[in-house]
Amino acid sequence: MRATLALALLFAACLCGQIVVKEKPEDYPVHAASRATAIGAEYLVHSIPTHSQTFFARDYLVVEVAVFPARGEPVEINTNTFTLRLNGRKEILYRDTPGFVAASLRYPDWEQPHPHTEVQAGAGNAGVILGRPPVVGRFPDDPTPGQNRLPAPPKAPTPDERAGIDRDEPQTPDEAVAQYGLPDGRIEKPVSGYIYFHFRGKTKSIKSLDLVYEDNAGSVTLKLL
Repeated sequence: MRATLALALLFAACLCGQIVVKEKPEDYPVHAASRATAIGAEYLVHSIPTHSQTFFARDYLVVEVAVFPARGEPVEINTNTFTLRLNGRKEILYRDTPGFVAASLRYPDWEQPHPHTEVQAGAGNAGVILGRPPVVGRFPDDPTPGQNRLPAPPKAPTPDERAGIDRDEPQTPDEAVAQYGLPDGRIEKPVSGYIYFHFRGKTKSIKSLDLVYEDNAGSVTLKLL
C-alpha cells in the first residue's frame, strides 16, 4: 500500500515538475527542528537535478531543502529565512531568489564569462556540453546583445501554483532553477525545493558548511559539511 502511494506521488510530481517532499525530515541526509518547524536538507554542490537530467550552476551552491511546519503553525519563507555559513566564519551567504539565479543563467553575459557545463541523462542518452557562454539577445532580432534592458526574470511558482498547475519538464538551466526553486510565501504544509547561494570560490576550499534556518520561533543550524 505504501509503495503504491509513493509511486503515485512520484508520478504526480513528474507531471507537475516538482520535487517530491519526503515523508519526514529524517529522510534527508541532514535534518533539524525548531519549536514550530522541522527542516530536512541535502547539499548538492552546483547541481540542479530534475527528473530526467541534471543542470549545473557554476557560480552557485545549491541545497535541496524541505520545510515541515508544525500543524496549525504556518511559517513565512523569504530570502532571509535561509543563510549559509562557510568554514565557521562570521560572514554568511544570503540566498538568491530563483528568478535572479534563472536570469543570470539565461543571460550569462551579465557577468564575467566562464565555461558553461550541462549534463543530460536519459534512457540510453548522456552527454556533457562545455563551452563559452553565449551572448544572448534581450529580444528577437536584438542587434546589440548585452546593451538593452532585460525582461523580467522568471519567477518560482508559488505553493498554490505548484498544487494547481501541471508543468512540463524544464529544458534549460534557467527553467530548472525557476521551476524547482523553493517558493517564498506562507507555508502551511510540507514543501521542498532548491535554494541557491552565489559562490565563485573553489569548493575544495570549503571545509565546513552550515545551513542556518531562522523564523519567529528561533533558529536552527544544519551541518551540511
